[in-house]
Amino acid sequence: MRAWPDASGDARSAALASPRLCGLYAITPDEADTARLVALVRDAVAGGVGAVQYRNKIADAALRRTQVEALLAVTRPARVALIVNDDPELAVASGADGVHLGASDGDLAPARRRLPAHALLGASCYDRLPLAEAAAAAGADYVAFGSVFPSPTKPGAVRAPLALLGQARATLPVAIVAIGGITVENAGAAVAAGAHAVAVIADLFGAADVAVRARAYRQLFESRP
Repeated sequence: MRAWPDASGDARSAALASPRLCGLYAITPDEADTARLVALVRDAVAGGVGAVQYRNKIADAALRRTQVEALLAVTRPARVALIVNDDPELAVASGADGVHLGASDGDLAPARRRLPAHALLGASCYDRLPLAEAAAAAGADYVAFGSVFPSPTKPGAVRAPLALLGQARATLPVAIVAIGGITVENAGAAVAAGAHAVAVIADLFGAADVAVRARAYRQLFESRP
């Protein structure tokens, strides 16, 4: 479930041969308390996450920078990639391992040029395979489809059929991520359908024991043929 960026100059070519993002992709909750956020992510890392996305819609710019730097102190020694949501400038300035962009967060190609060659670039593609094809062509390392299940975080989100995961995996040279309403009970269906990774917020960070829940997700991938 390694998601650490390849340090070689040919990282983009390596990504085509084997996905650089796989396993449990933890997305942080909106959390103003940096110490609590760090503790949650530390537990997730201990449980075996493949990567972490820093997403905090309630934080101002100063807090976001503080939190990213604090999380890097946890993820980097564990060789777990930390990806910043929506903000290429913060990703570059903080030395984070990549950035994730939605449809309204700017073009992917300029972000790809701004990021270091080894950094990960991800794109939200909702239920649209053509959007994912364009993202891959623009330099994305992974594309995220969803909501694959009803989502408590975004109840009005467009739904992406599980079959789309398999179709994308068969046609795109990038990692396929399933997001939206994923729990440890239904994640196996997304993995079986073709997802290299599952992105989870509530079912992971809302668990009584985050490390135990992360291990349960990891086992889904370890048990796959």
